[in-house]
Amino acid sequence: MRSPYRRPPKPLSESLSEIVAFRGLARREGDNQLAEIWSSIAGKRIAQSTRVIGIKRGVLNIGVRSAPLLSELAAFQKTELLESLQQQHADLKIRDIKFVLQGHIKKRN
Repeated sequence: MRSPYRRPPKPLSESLSEIVAFRGLARREGDNQLAEIWSSIAGKRIAQSTRVIGIKRGVLNIGVRSAPLLSELAAFQKTELLESLQQQHADLKIRDIKFVLQGHIKKRN
């Protein structure tokens, strides 16, 4: 007779997926890939003073170290950066970029 409290064993692939999700490993890898994509699109100068916050509902959120750079990006470079992202990485389905002031961004080498 089967106990009502005992569940059948899960497939190994399902268990591994749960562990990866629980530990946030997939998200960290995705965040690293997104940061690399942003760096390649934005270029070294901009990438050193910005940080990818994440994507939410098709909007790429970028933290910016200084107000002058935020103004420059939002007013003069946003359209070009967005078009480059959409052309080179259409799979991300980014429809907009939002720049947010975050003065504590560490400079990258």
